Amino acid sequence: MKQEYRELYEKFGLNVVFYRKKKKLTQLQLAELADIDRSHISAIELGKVGVSFDVIFRLCEVLEITPKELFDFR
Repeated sequence: MKQEYRELYEKFGLNVVFYRKKKKLTQLQLAELADIDRSHISAIELGKVGVSFDVIFRLCEVLEITPKELFDFR
């Protein structure tokens, strides 16, 4: 990951946390529903890893949001 994008990865991760908590899900529950390892969810939420479109789409399905909502940084 390029250092110049670090802040954007972190903002994306914070949005995942926001929508996960809004649905009252734990990291483990989100991971199981989206068929993603829990440690990967943690890394996404902390802005430590990039995310593929497949993962974005699965997260959106589970969280019942659009991809745009995940990228609407506050």
